[in-house]
Amino acid sequence: MKWVLIKKMYSEIKNLPTIQETLKKNKVKINKALGQNFLFDLNLTDKIVKQSKPLASTIIEIGSGPGSLTRSILKNKSAIVFAIDKDIQSEKMLSELKMIYKDRLNIIIDDALHYPIWNLGKAPRQLIANLPYNVGTKMLITWLRYIQNFDLLTLMFQKEVADRIVAKPGSKNYGRLSILTNWLTESSKLFDIPSEAFIPKPKVKSSVIQLKPLKKPLYDVSFESLEKITHLAFSQKRKMLKTSLKEINGEKILEDLNISPNLRPENLSVIDFCKIAKKINSI
Repeated sequence: MKWVLIKKMYSEIKNLPTIQETLKKNKVKINKALGQNFLFDLNLTDKIVKQSKPLASTIIEIGSGPGSLTRSILKNKSAIVFAIDKDIQSEKMLSELKMIYKDRLNIIIDDALHYPIWNLGKAPRQLIANLPYNVGTKMLITWLRYIQNFDLLTLMFQKEVADRIVAKPGSKNYGRLSILTNWLTESSKLFDIPSEAFIPKPKVKSSVIQLKPLKKPLYDVSFESLEKITHLAFSQKRKMLKTSLKEINGEKILEDLNISPNLRPENLSVIDFCKIAKKINSI
């Protein structure tokens, strides 16, 4: 009996409509305000999931849309998937997957930007998502505050944003986002995805990155103080630190820490910024 059910399930999976057919069948209206660009190439979604293995028992997907990435995740038998999408059309687009996978697929219609995804399911948790271009950065900064609730994050961003996240000191892309991310995680870029792989076709390339949470932050400092000092420093990126940090008497603080006030913010390491933030916080 069990074999018959398994055979039936694989038959249903094989007969699923393509992503393009799913969009057409459900008369889906693309919502630009939600930053919707649906990845339809299942070879690419399979590649994303393969790079995320071994999968945790709880997988959280953001912006599931017609379910291309959802399908690739669910192929892995053990994963329980929480698919979150703000678009009410998503529930209809995922209905056939829900019929096949039943309790392994949990559909949540809500705004992931404000939803406590770090509490979903049971640990260990992984986050695998093609993030909306317009709010991806805000989402990441929120999740970094709860980073210890995740084992691994495999995320797709606009290429420009992805390059900023994984940037190293001294590079043109290095900034506030790089510092906050690499203070708490080990970041790496996996691969780029061309705009032709999406419906509708975006004007930019996308990139898949991976974040592995560190067992503990690189330096003992509060999130709020590091966020504040990096915002201040990079709001005048081309200025020397003594200028961008002038309002907080930065030149004296930098000298106390043996950091040249004539440096520009992109020349400092993550730990340098942590030291500055901790010093200012103590004052």
